[in-house]
Amino acid sequence: MKKKNLAMIGCGTVGQGLLRIIAEKKPDLNVVAISDKLKGAIFDPNGIDVSKMLDVLENDGKIEEYKSASKKAITGLDPIETIKNCNADIMAEMTYTDIETGQPATSYIETALEQGMHVTTSNKGPAALYHAKLAKLAAKNNVQFLIEGTVMSGTPVFNLARETLTGCKITEVKGILNGTTNYILTKMENEGWSYNDALKKAQELGFAEADPTADVEGFDALAKVVILSNYLLEGNIKPDEVPRQGINEISLENIRSAAEEGLRYKLIGSTKLEGESISAYVKPVKLDLSDPLAGVGGATNALTFNTDLLGEVTIQGPGAGKIETGFSIFVDIMTILRQDS
Repeated sequence: MKKKNLAMIGCGTVGQGLLRIIAEKKPDLNVVAISDKLKGAIFDPNGIDVSKMLDVLENDGKIEEYKSASKKAITGLDPIETIKNCNADIMAEMTYTDIETGQPATSYIETALEQGMHVTTSNKGPAALYHAKLAKLAAKNNVQFLIEGTVMSGTPVFNLARETLTGCKITEVKGILNGTTNYILTKMENEGWSYNDALKKAQELGFAEADPTADVEGFDALAKVVILSNYLLEGNIKPDEVPRQGINEISLENIRSAAEEGLRYKLIGSTKLEGESISAYVKPVKLDLSDPLAGVGGATNALTFNTDLLGEVTIQGPGAGKIETGFSIFVDIMTILRQDS
């Protein structure tokens, strides 16, 4: 069978993680186009040498520095031009997240779906704001729109629900959806650090950005709760409909007081079916130590599914990382290849 062609829109940390996995695993796939806002763009219908491209990118080079023997290689196209001209079968969208507008990623995804391409994305913006619309567009064009990497990086959430939990009715999903805040709370409890000291260390380790607002004030977890609500529980909620509280007001005294009660603070994102409606929130919760989520420390994420046939099922794993998030895109691509074979 003819190899499928892949176009990559966005080639920062996640994109380079994906390229590394492709170089090592060698799937039945041609990478024919890469477009990145900062690094440039190339389209080569004969296929890009992934290992050579990695050598360029991992040495802070520009995409145009990649040397192709193909006379058909084109550089300098913008993302929309790349999508329209590359004749790819699959588009992997890995640009920056804008949770307020979902752009420009949503436009890239819409263009690819309209071109008859399968799409996988790790971008929370389009998935949180426009999942129903994009899924409908994918169905109209007889292609798939997959979002495994939007909630827990490469740790399976949607594949688990779709494949392993098939036949189960999921009525509630709750968990630790942000590794930065979990790291901070763990350090505060286990080592007696203040919130500010724990945050500073998280920034030094790269868990938190210089501006940690999205993490510590719960916006990152909020986007993930909306995605879970609308994908797994078939809701239609928007981010501004979900109550949100971060951990920035949790003090060391709060942590110690909870410990004296046999409880432990975690920033929990939760969504639950209540009749025909959905009840969701993001907030710090004092969990009993017997709760599986209470034992999840460090920058790890975890999620508990409440099902009709199995009761509670909890999964934990990495929620971020170059290879981990690159794997989420890779596994979606492999799903598409398997189902298209």
